[in-house]
Amino acid sequence: MDKIDSVITSLNHSITINERKNIIITGVKKIDNFDEEEFFMETSMGNLSLKGVGLEIIKLDTYQGNVSIKGKVDSISYTDDSGKDSNGGLFNKLFK
Repeated sequence: MDKIDSVITSLNHSITINERKNIIITGVKKIDNFDEEEFFMETSMGNLSLKGVGLEIIKLDTYQGNVSIKGKVDSISYTDDSGKDSNGGLFNKLFK
């Protein structure tokens, strides 16, 4: 298991988007949640949220940490470690 952990922690992270519909993400440690409108994943550079329309996994390489996704990309954002936006989330906005 130590070999796998060392491979995952040494992953370089990059995002390549071609024509707003083909996405390749490297340095992915884990995909936490996904559907056709949003992918939420942990990368070597933090948690990543990708939103769009008709999103689907084309290729997943868990050993090297590469994910290929197709669909229309609307937004990409990084969140803090708790998985919430850096401004504190919905409840903090409501109860300020």
